[in-house]
Amino acid sequence: MIAITPQMRILIAVEPADFRKGIDGLAGLCRKHLQSDPFSGAVFVFRNKRATALKILVYDGQGFWLCQKRLSKGRFTWWPESTDAILRRLDVHQLQLLIWNGDLATVTVAPHWKKICT
Repeated sequence: MIAITPQMRILIAVEPADFRKGIDGLAGLCRKHLQSDPFSGAVFVFRNKRATALKILVYDGQGFWLCQKRLSKGRFTWWPESTDAILRRLDVHQLQLLIWNGDLATVTVAPHWKKICT
């Protein structure tokens, strides 16, 4: 089981990935195209070209986890638009919404909790 915590960096690849790639192919994509270290412990999120599936790659210190979700109907409704950035950072709640095919553009959440010192 993989646990994604708020302390983890979650990076989403803006451009679609070739889903024939496995762990080694996606790790190479992280190094070469995204200029990121796949061994850093960051959570890398990829989408296929048709927007029907996601792959999540993360290194836990002993090995890689590769998780995939493929929708049985429809397409993922939200994905960052292609801009100059090749990666976009997400919060944990945003990744949860994405996995459940929520639209991050229309959903609002409570602000981050902050300790108030008196």
